[in-house]
Amino acid sequence: MDYLIVLASWFGFHLFFTETINTQLRHVELDFVTAGVLLSIYWVVIFVIGGLYKRLYLVSRLDEFFKVLKSTVLGALILYFAWDFTSDESFSANRQIIVYYWVIVFVISALNRFIIRTIQRVYAQHGKGLHRTIIIGTGKNAKVAHDDLIRNKTLGMEVLGYIQVNGKAVDPDSGISEVDVIGHLDDISSIIEERKIQDVLVAVEPSRRKDLVSVISKVDHPDITLKLLPDFYQLVSGLNKTNQIFGMPLIEISPEPMPLWEMGVKRMLDIVVSLIVLILGLPFIAILALIIKLDSSGPIIYKQTRVGKNGKPFTMYKLRTMYEDAESKTGPMWAQENDPRITRVGYWLRKLRLDEIPQLVNVLKGSMSLVGPRPERPHFVDQFKHQIPLYTRRLRVRPGITGWAQVKWKYDSSLDDVKEKTKYDLFYVENISLTMDLKILIITILTVIKGKGQ
Repeated sequence: MDYLIVLASWFGFHLFFTETINTQLRHVELDFVTAGVLLSIYWVVIFVIGGLYKRLYLVSRLDEFFKVLKSTVLGALILYFAWDFTSDESFSANRQIIVYYWVIVFVISALNRFIIRTIQRVYAQHGKGLHRTIIIGTGKNAKVAHDDLIRNKTLGMEVLGYIQVNGKAVDPDSGISEVDVIGHLDDISSIIEERKIQDVLVAVEPSRRKDLVSVISKVDHPDITLKLLPDFYQLVSGLNKTNQIFGMPLIEISPEPMPLWEMGVKRMLDIVVSLIVLILGLPFIAILALIIKLDSSGPIIYKQTRVGKNGKPFTMYKLRTMYEDAESKTGPMWAQENDPRITRVGYWLRKLRLDEIPQLVNVLKGSMSLVGPRPERPHFVDQFKHQIPLYTRRLRVRPGITGWAQVKWKYDSSLDDVKEKTKYDLFYVENISLTMDLKILIITILTVIKGKGQ
């Protein structure tokens, strides 16, 4: 709809300024239709950057009005400078025509979204198009949350039932019936799949705040929007960002770690850097392959199954740094200082992190990124997710060749090391950005230059 209405606004704009627009189009060697298509694509890109497609479900009409305003102002400013650069018209003429075009695009885009949101709101008030929701908790807070959702259909949630936490029985004073409890927290994954749950609302009692880490860890699902009902302490402490949705304060944990446009730029950067390094470094890679082959028997490329984004397994490629069948007798184990399994050449490959080069193939395939949490083996993931709270949240993003935990902490040699590195991984996942990726890449390059790898 955005594309079509912006295209329509171009036709309307052309009716009012036919001569001026045609003159400018001839100057840049574009016909009227092609210019309209390109401008419409341009505005959709601007709307993506402005976050207009990040949350499409029952967004506040006033909030969206201001989002459209900010996005169209940004787009108009860019167009103004582009027009001023290519146009022979005077400064005042450029300013006037761009302002008129901005008004048309803004009004028609805002009106389109206002109509759509109003229709959504009416449907929600009649109980249609609601998100299938479960409430975690069986106390008074859970009952209050349920009653608020029933009274305010515009919150967009249809409550299917309550989830019991830690075997705690239903509070007899809460007003919740036993038949409304549809399962236990330990079975949350199967409940989400079977009932096609879209939203999960956590409403545990203040006295059970210690259960939150366990709850969030078990409800870590990529397609689920997780919302927390804060208590008074959390509201006034200022430690949590609280969204007020139609009067009901909720702390929302978004399943989208990065804005859509940043994800696109990150992926583009992954592809471009990987192609450049693999193509330009091909002769160097061939020399390394020959040295590895001469140093010890076995394949040049080491393949291993690792766990990727959302728990999906993939085959990771590295230059072999250990003797063939190094773990045949010991089974999966961590690397250690002065590891006897590492070859002479492998020691230097690890020191300079040159063994990581083939992982760029994984980056091109989309199973990895340049920056992200270190991909772990299924054996250890199955072990850690039961021992380390929130460990699986690091699987929300693509694993990386390098990452915040890798540049800030040593290699894993014990469970305590894994716990410490998980803290860094979780910090990265919750604060992921292009700026942070760039910082990590710079630190990694300095580490390679100094030869501090292990």
